[in-house]
Amino acid sequence: MIFTTYWFVVFILCVLPLYWLARPAWLRLALLLVSCSVFHGKFAGAAGMVPIIVLCTTTYLAGLSRRRWLIDVGMALPVLALVFYKYTHFISLKLLAHLSPQWGEQLNQLLLAHLPATPPLGVSFFAFEFVHYLYDVRKGQPSIKNPAHFWAFTFFFPSLVAGPIKRYQPFLQALAEGMRRVTLDDLKFGVWRVAVGYAKKVVIADNLTAGIHYWHAHYQELSLGGRWLFVTAIAFRILLDFSGYSDIAIGLSRMLGIRLGENFRWPYLAVNLQDFWRRWHISLSSWIRDYVYIPLGGSRQGVWRKALNGLIAFGLCGLWHGPDWNFVLWGLWHGVGLVVCTSYPTLLGPVGRAMARLFNRVPLLAWALTMLFVGLGWICFFYPLSESMHMVRLLFVAK
Repeated sequence: MIFTTYWFVVFILCVLPLYWLARPAWLRLALLLVSCSVFHGKFAGAAGMVPIIVLCTTTYLAGLSRRRWLIDVGMALPVLALVFYKYTHFISLKLLAHLSPQWGEQLNQLLLAHLPATPPLGVSFFAFEFVHYLYDVRKGQPSIKNPAHFWAFTFFFPSLVAGPIKRYQPFLQALAEGMRRVTLDDLKFGVWRVAVGYAKKVVIADNLTAGIHYWHAHYQELSLGGRWLFVTAIAFRILLDFSGYSDIAIGLSRMLGIRLGENFRWPYLAVNLQDFWRRWHISLSSWIRDYVYIPLGGSRQGVWRKALNGLIAFGLCGLWHGPDWNFVLWGLWHGVGLVVCTSYPTLLGPVGRAMARLFNRVPLLAWALTMLFVGLGWICFFYPLSESMHMVRLLFVAK
């Protein structure tokens, strides 16, 4: 975790006082840009910086031009870069290889020489933010004219590693406010959120991770209750790890006087899957809704088209988390669940309406079913496909 390295601690202790003391606003912005560049250069390296700078430049120029064909090309480039850097091995060795192992291996070897050891830092977040920006510009939103503002939007270091995924319109407003002033309330809120984030990530999630790694080797030997306790530990580990990162990012940003949107709102209190996705990784779920699901047609073209759109959107959502089949299955699992959750009162007629009334009268039952569904999905998210299927089966048998 970058935020727990000694380098980052020294970095932030140097940046914050200088930022607070900087006057006027242009000097504060200049310091922020330098800080973001140093941060990205440190953790991405030259090989990781170059492709992102190229994408940043092409996205900025395409938005500035406002020409539809250039914007379309500009949106395609970050998507292609994301596929190339993150999914080449998956496509060649796990998709194409099913048709022809020889073709898959040849493609993999051909591209291997051009791939870095790891994808560029934050490439998934860069791709989504660049696509969002150009899509909104194509729909008539104003483009970012000031290159310094676009650089700040691109390389803003608190959200660079793990989000939240930014929308450029509210970010520019928050940036302008942060350039003008940082209040004592901002500092108190920021320190508190950073402390909460570190407690979630380092104190709880990392220790849960160690316990999960240990008990995973003994999973089959556990009692039925022990296995369900193991799944519960996975669920909380994932929540506290992801939300801990977001808390740190939101807190650091607020200490700069810049407000980022909330990313998690008590998702394990959700009483249905729609409610869960309004609370879980909000910046991602809203991005998938606005830039994949709705452009595909959303729920406007009948139940079956709605189901197909949901499966495509959440299949991509799963794949965005990692290039493997278990992530795809996790996404499709939630896609199917959301279709059922939003359609059963209509599709099942009187039975569906009776079920909906029951869930409204007994929210504890609705909550329990939702958490069961979410928890089973986390096993698929956490472990390879064949192993996760075996682990799920053992949750329902004593031996």
